[in-house]
Amino acid sequence: MGALLLWLHALAALLFGALALWAWRTDLAGLPRRPLAFALAATALWALAIAGIGSTDFASWFAETLRNLAWLGFMLVLHRRDAQTRPPIALGTVYGVVALVQIGALALTLIAYADPAPIVAAQTANAAVLLRMLVAVAALVLVQALWSALSPAAGGPLRTLVLALAGIWCAELGLYTIAYLAAEWRIEPLVLRGLAYLAVALAIGAVLQRKGEWKIEVSRAVTYQSLSLVAVGVYFALLALATSAIATVGGPNARILQTAFVLGSTAAILTLVANSWLRAWLKVKLAKHLFRHRYDYRTEWMRFTETLGNPQGGAALDERIVKAIADLTESPAGVLLVPDAGGLGVGASWNWDRATLPVASDTALGGHLQASGRIIELDAVRRSEDHLDASVVPQWMLDLAEAWVIVPLPHLAELAGAILLARPPLDRALDWEDFDLLKVAGRQVASYLAEARAQDALAEAQRFDEFNRRFAFILHDIKNLVSQLSLTARNAERHADKPEFRADMVATLQSSAERMNGLLARLSQHHRGRSEAPHAIEIVALVERVATQRRGQHPVVTSGVRSAIAHADPASLEQLLGHLVQNAIEASPANEPVTLAVSADGERVAIDVIDLGAGMSPAFIRDKLFKPFVSSKEGGFGIGAFEARQLAHAMEGRIEVTSREGKGTRFRVILKAAHPADLGMGRAA
Repeated sequence: MGALLLWLHALAALLFGALALWAWRTDLAGLPRRPLAFALAATALWALAIAGIGSTDFASWFAETLRNLAWLGFMLVLHRRDAQTRPPIALGTVYGVVALVQIGALALTLIAYADPAPIVAAQTANAAVLLRMLVAVAALVLVQALWSALSPAAGGPLRTLVLALAGIWCAELGLYTIAYLAAEWRIEPLVLRGLAYLAVALAIGAVLQRKGEWKIEVSRAVTYQSLSLVAVGVYFALLALATSAIATVGGPNARILQTAFVLGSTAAILTLVANSWLRAWLKVKLAKHLFRHRYDYRTEWMRFTETLGNPQGGAALDERIVKAIADLTESPAGVLLVPDAGGLGVGASWNWDRATLPVASDTALGGHLQASGRIIELDAVRRSEDHLDASVVPQWMLDLAEAWVIVPLPHLAELAGAILLARPPLDRALDWEDFDLLKVAGRQVASYLAEARAQDALAEAQRFDEFNRRFAFILHDIKNLVSQLSLTARNAERHADKPEFRADMVATLQSSAERMNGLLARLSQHHRGRSEAPHAIEIVALVERVATQRRGQHPVVTSGVRSAIAHADPASLEQLLGHLVQNAIEASPANEPVTLAVSADGERVAIDVIDLGAGMSPAFIRDKLFKPFVSSKEGGFGIGAFEARQLAHAMEGRIEVTSREGKGTRFRVILKAAHPADLGMGRAA
């Protein structure tokens, strides 16, 4: 095993030396050539020391420390390759702490070699092994950060190199873990580490052979996680050193003192970590001193849009807007101030006690925010440092200690509202980054508010449009009824003594009363009309009824197939024919009758409404006939033909028009034919 250990490390020294020369002399695109060459050379020197001097000599420990520092330096340079213009100081901090731990392990090893007392030397050497384990664990965390930071476009060579780095630190962690647990150095783990380094050398050789672009993106979240893991590692290392010191000086009470120290320190750490103010303070300080910008804008904007677009627990849009703005500054609550009577009134709120809010709106604040667009810090107003805003901020805001900042929500040239934010756990003054972010976010949520209000206005306009459309149809029907009743009244002066006329007049009045009651019902918002589901009906009986209702106004004749049965809604069809017959009567000379003709071919039933009036041009039929509010008659509403076609479509039918100017017009209503056996089934269903 000793010979195998020697030859494995000698071969590793040869391979790493050759790789160092190769890396130094080869121009690798995007790869930090010199740091890599130095790390490879340091590894070759270490492997040569293991093969020539042995693994327990202090020179070998020094060479190992130099090797680890070289690889950590290479990882740092690689991590910073494609970061920001000024890379986060957090990277250097993490790598610096790990390097200091590595140097500390070397110092402990030196003390162990120099101390003549066997017990102290053993404990010091054990602590050095523990620190080397900590270095390996921290380095693996940094390798994982490198892997997470790889660009999606990064190719196989860079990934292979990161895996090779993981192999180095895994071999170190395995060796020192076994040594710490066994409390002695065994040759078998050393041989396995030599084999691992040979595999790493071959992997790096494959990487150097395959050139390519290397892209690394630094993740702020990974940086925070790395700092947290390093802090945890340092805590455990200090805990191990402290318990070792207590074991040395504690005497018979050492175990009790160790337990008390571990429990007390752990409880203290957990208490500090659970403190929200301390967490907020640490986050602010780390962002301020370790990064170029306070905010991770990508993360903040993704959370911002997620809050706006995802109703959590059915929260309304106004409440989600307040929460989205508050989350940017870690504010625990907020209130939306909305335009109200020329000022700003209290709208939706999030986590705010509404009992502390006023009822009346404020005019001065709304006008000031619309004119200036300024974000107002209420603490500055309270300290009389902000004289521009002092006169417009209402007193109730200044009296609320938790009121912190007012963020206006401008949209185009108008003010969509404002948001009052509560004081965050870590009270601080806003800086330029806060102002810029809140201004952009305010404009964004203002567009959401404006769009929501526009949608509400559109829905209201549609409801009014529906009412106006319904009223226009009803007004058209009322006009027809008035014309019918006026004609009946005029004829009554001449024919009131005739029994036949009196019978027609009574029928006309009854029909008009029914139609007026139907019109009144149709004015109701929730009225669905008298329409039924289309079913089989006898067409001639319905046509005769329509003709009878109009004969008091004008001569109307009927003809056609007596057995025609169609698939239709009788109320809608009667209304449809009423429109067409009324138009035909108004277009016909007084002595020319209007004809209602029924025909059937087994698949279709056609009802023709024929008049010999003035007729219509093809252009009018094509472009204007079926458009609402367009009429060829003076004072006409232009509703009858439009509503007739709508009713025909609802029954899966259609209307065809044939007309010649000066010759008359034929309206043909075409419906689906039904079987006589289907009569009565529609009503029963």
